[in-house]
Amino acid sequence: MDIYPGHMAKAKRVLKESLKNIDLVVEVLDARIPDSSYNKEIKGIIKDKERIIVLNKKDLAEEKYTNSWRSLIKKKLSCIKINSPQKKGIEDLIDLMEQMQTTINEIRVEKGIKKRPIRAIVIGIPNVGKSALINGIVKRSSAKTGNKPGVTRGKQWIKVKENIDLLDMPGILYPKAEDEETAYKLVLTGAVELKKVDAETAGYQLLKLLKNLNRLKRVINYYNIKTDSSVHPYDILAEIGKKRGCLMSGGKIDRNRTAQILINDFQKGFLGRITLERPESDHYEF
Repeated sequence: MDIYPGHMAKAKRVLKESLKNIDLVVEVLDARIPDSSYNKEIKGIIKDKERIIVLNKKDLAEEKYTNSWRSLIKKKLSCIKINSPQKKGIEDLIDLMEQMQTTINEIRVEKGIKKRPIRAIVIGIPNVGKSALINGIVKRSSAKTGNKPGVTRGKQWIKVKENIDLLDMPGILYPKAEDEETAYKLVLTGAVELKKVDAETAGYQLLKLLKNLNRLKRVINYYNIKTDSSVHPYDILAEIGKKRGCLMSGGKIDRNRTAQILINDFQKGFLGRITLERPESDHYEF
C-alpha cells in the first residue's frame, strides 16, 4: 500500500545525496511499532555506513516489550532507547557515537587517511521524533518540530562535540505499508496523517488491535464506560462517543469525531503505555 505516492523517490534521492558525506546513520524507530516504522529499503540506501537504531517514544511504549525489541536488534546493530522530548537516553546515544567515532578513525588511519570528527545524520519515517532527537543531541531548539509528518526544512552542520558533527536535516524515509494492518499502525502512531484514511475505520482498527493485545481494558477504564473487553469494537466506539458528547442531530453518535478523539488520546499516551507490536521471533530485517 503506497501511502505517499510520488514522495518516496524524491526522499530517497535527497537522502542519497546527503549520505555522500556521512559516516554514521542514526535511524529512529517508534518504540510502539519498531517493525512497521522500519523502512525495509534502508540497507540498500545507506549501504556500508555505520548505523545506530534508536527506539524513540519509549515513554509511550511498554518497557518490557521495548527491552525485548532492543535485545533482538542488538544481535545485529547498536540500539538505544530514548524519550527525545525529555532528553532521556540522549547522553547514552552521544557516548555511543563517540565510541563509533574512535573506531571509524582507527580504520581511516589504517588506510592512511587523516582523523576527523564523525559525521552523522538522523533518519526515519515521518513523526518518529527525528527533529526532537536532533534538538536533544545539540541541546538547543535547532530544528522545527511538530506532529505534522514531514514539517522539517533547512540544512546545516552542527558541532555536537569536538569529535561529532551532525547534519541538522533529518533524512525522511516515507513508509510503504505492505498490508492494511501495517498501514493503520502507521496512521495510529502519527507517521501517516489521519486524513489519508477514514477516521472511523482507523478507530475500529485501534480497538481491534487493543483487543487482540488484551489492552482494551485501558480504553474502558479511561473513558469510564460500562462495558467489558468482550464487546465488539463497534459498540465500544459508540459508548466512547456518548461519554464524550459526540452527538449529531437526532442523538446519533458522530463516530468519525469519536474515532479522532480516541486516536488522539492514544497518541498522547492518555490510555497508558501501549506497544502495538511485540517481537515474535528473531526474523526481522533490521
